[in-house]
Amino acid sequence: MSTLRPADETIAEDAQALSVQLQAMRDRLFPPTSQKTLRSFTSGEAARMIGVSDGYLRQISLAGEGPELATGPGGRRMYSLADVDALRHHLAEQARAKGNAAKARSYLKWRDPARGEHLQVISVTNFKGGSGKTTSSVHLAQHLAMTGHRVLAIDLDPQASLSALFGYQPELDLAGNDTIYGAIRYDGEARPLSSIVRKTYFHNLDLVPGNLELQEFEHATPRALAERRAGDAHGLFFTRVQTALATIADDYDVVVIDCPPQLGYLTLSALCASTSVIVTVHPQMLDVASMSQFLFMTSDLLGVVREAGGQLNFDFLRYLVTRYEPHDGPQAQIVGFLRSLFGDRVLTSAMVKSTAVSDAGLTKQTLYEVGRENFSRGTYDRAMDSLEAVNSEIEQLIHSAWGRA
Repeated sequence: MSTLRPADETIAEDAQALSVQLQAMRDRLFPPTSQKTLRSFTSGEAARMIGVSDGYLRQISLAGEGPELATGPGGRRMYSLADVDALRHHLAEQARAKGNAAKARSYLKWRDPARGEHLQVISVTNFKGGSGKTTSSVHLAQHLAMTGHRVLAIDLDPQASLSALFGYQPELDLAGNDTIYGAIRYDGEARPLSSIVRKTYFHNLDLVPGNLELQEFEHATPRALAERRAGDAHGLFFTRVQTALATIADDYDVVVIDCPPQLGYLTLSALCASTSVIVTVHPQMLDVASMSQFLFMTSDLLGVVREAGGQLNFDFLRYLVTRYEPHDGPQAQIVGFLRSLFGDRVLTSAMVKSTAVSDAGLTKQTLYEVGRENFSRGTYDRAMDSLEAVNSEIEQLIHSAWGRA
C-alpha cells in the first residue's frame, strides 16, 4: 500500500524548483550581472520627456552644453535617464538666470515645500486580484520618474509582483527586515525606513521591496491591539506607514504604494497614510460587483479609523478602468455605467488591454523599458498612447493638488 507524501513537502519541493528556474531565467535575460538595466533613449524620446524639440536638444549638444552623451549606430545621440535629468537641471538653471521661474518649474518638477507642496502619497488598490493594480502602479511610478519627479515605489503586497518587475527575486535577494515591515513592526527590531529603501536602475526612482515577511504585520497587529493600553491607539497600525514615510519625505515628491489585493491591516495603514487613492477596475460585471463589496468594507473600516482619530483627507480619489477593450460592447456599457454613477471620479483615460504590455511582462519588463522596435508599430503606439494618457492625467491631478496651474 503506497503512502501519500505530505503536502507541505511536495509544495516546498515545487517552490524550490520554480525558484531555481526563475534565477536561471534572470541570469539569461540580464547578463552579466543578473541585474536589470534601463535602455538608452533617442533624442526624440528625450525631447518629449523634457518638453522641448529635438532640434533644440541638438543645439545644446553642438554647443557643448549639458551632459556628455553616448552615441549609437550612425552617430545617433543616445540619452540615459540620468542624462535627461541633467538636461532638465541645466535648462531650469538657464530659465532661472533669465528670471523665468515658471519656465524653470516646467523643466524641473520637484515639489516646493515652501509653497505648500506636500508629499503626494498615492495608494493603488483593489480587493480583487487581476485588476491591473501592479501594472498600473509600476507604470505610474516610472512615468513620474521619467517626467522629472523624485519617486518612491513601495511594494506592500506579500506576493511581491512589483518587486519582481524591478528585477528582484524576493526569496533570494531579500533577508529579514528588508521590506516596509522592518520600519513599521511593533517590537525593538524596527529599522529606519531610509535604511530599507533601495536604488533602482531607473534614475530618480527608489524602491521599498516586498516579500512574504509583510504578512507578519497582519498577524502582529491583532496581538498589539489586544495588548495596547487604553488611549494608545494613535501609535498603532493606522499611523505606522504614515510615521515611517514622514522620516524620508524630504527626499521625494511622490510615493506610489502597490497595495495587496485584500482589505487587511496593511492596506488600511496605507490608505491612512495616503493623500490620494487610485482604485483599479476591470470592466466586467463580476469585478464591478466585487468592487461594490470592497467599497462597503473600506468605508466601514475607514469610518472606525476616523472615529479613533485617524485623518482621512484625500486630495483625489479616482477609479481607473484597466484591461479595457474598447470594441467589446459589454465592457463599453459597464464603463458608461460607472461614469454615470461616479462622474469625474472615473479617470477620463482608460488602460487599454494590449499584447504589448503582456509581451513585455514575459521578460519582467514594462512598456517604458522595451523599445518600439520589439513590436509592430500600431500595437506599441496604441498601448503607449493609452498608458501616457492615463499617467499624464494622474500627473495633472498631483500638480493640481500642489496648487500648480
